[in-house]
Amino acid sequence: MPADVARALDAAGVRDEYDERPPYQRNDYIGWVTRAKRPETRQRRIDQMIDELRAGDVYMKMEWSGRRGH
Repeated sequence: MPADVARALDAAGVRDEYDERPPYQRNDYIGWVTRAKRPETRQRRIDQMIDELRAGDVYMKMEWSGRRGH
């Protein structure tokens, strides 16, 4: 995991939520973030990932019902 992504997850307090996601989702998020060509795009993607992890029932702007406890 890139250091900036790890710092963002930790700073937002959503590292556990990230770690609870299935491996394919964790891989998708990291790949999507690292494929950004511009720093502002990368940051926007990190912000979206954090927002989705906070919500718990969203994955890549789609509803996701795999949240633990559901």
